[in-house]
Amino acid sequence: MRIARIAHPGGVAFVTVDAEGAVAREVADHPFGTPTYTGNTWPVADVRVLAPILPSKVICIGKNYADHAREMGGEPPADPVMFLKPSTSVIGPNAPVKMPPDSSRVDFEGELAAVIGQPCRDVPASRAASVILGYTIANDVTARDQQKADVQWTRGKGHDTFCPLGPWIETEVDPADLAITTKLDDETKQDSRTSLLLHDVPALIEWVSKVMTLLPGDVILTGTPAGVGPMKAGQNVSITVEGIGTLSNPVEMR
Repeated sequence: MRIARIAHPGGVAFVTVDAEGAVAREVADHPFGTPTYTGNTWPVADVRVLAPILPSKVICIGKNYADHAREMGGEPPADPVMFLKPSTSVIGPNAPVKMPPDSSRVDFEGELAAVIGQPCRDVPASRAASVILGYTIANDVTARDQQKADVQWTRGKGHDTFCPLGPWIETEVDPADLAITTKLDDETKQDSRTSLLLHDVPALIEWVSKVMTLLPGDVILTGTPAGVGPMKAGQNVSITVEGIGTLSNPVEMR
C-alpha cells in the first residue's frame, strides 16, 4: 500500500495511491493501523503531493555505507553514527531545496528512510518489522562546509528544506536489497543497493530505540552511499529507490 499526503481543493488529507499512481483515495483520520476511507477520491494529477508524514523527529545515520565513509576521509564506524534533523527541515516532492546564502557548498545525499508506525522503545532487531509503518525516500541535504566547520552537525544538516521526503510511504517493500540511485539533472551520481548498509534497518531500529522513544510518524534515514556531491541553483535532484518510486526536488537560492 502507498500512503501519501496531499493538498486538495478542500484542504490536506492522507490518502492511499493506486499502483499506477493515478488515483488518490482519502483515508479517514490517520494512516496508522488498518485504514478506513471517507469515499473521497482525486486524480493525483489534480492535487499537490506533500511530504508523506510530518515527523516529530528525523533520526539520521551517518557513514552507514563503507564506500561513503571512505569518500568522506575515514573508515567505517563500528557503531551507527546518529544525529537529528529538525521537523522544520522536511519538505515534499517537487518543493524547492533552498540553499542558504552563508554556505559555499550544499550536497545531495540520497537515502532509504523508515517510517515508524507505533510508539516504541527498546525494540530488539528481531521485532523491528512490527513497529515500522513503511518506507519512503529521503534527501539528507547537507551544507558540507558548515558540517566540516562545526564540531557537531546540526547547522550543516538542519536548515529549512534540508530533508525532502516522498513521494509516499510504501508499506509492503522489503528493505534488505533495494537499488538506490541519485541523479543530478540527467547525470547519475549515486548507484548502490541497500544490501550494502553496514547496519541494516532492524539493527538501526534497535540502536535508536535504546536511546529515545520513537513515535508514530518518526523517520529514520538509513544512510547514503558513495557519490555525494554539490548541487547548484537551477539544478534538479532525483532519488529513486526500487519498489518505492522517485523523489525529485529543484534547487534554488534562499
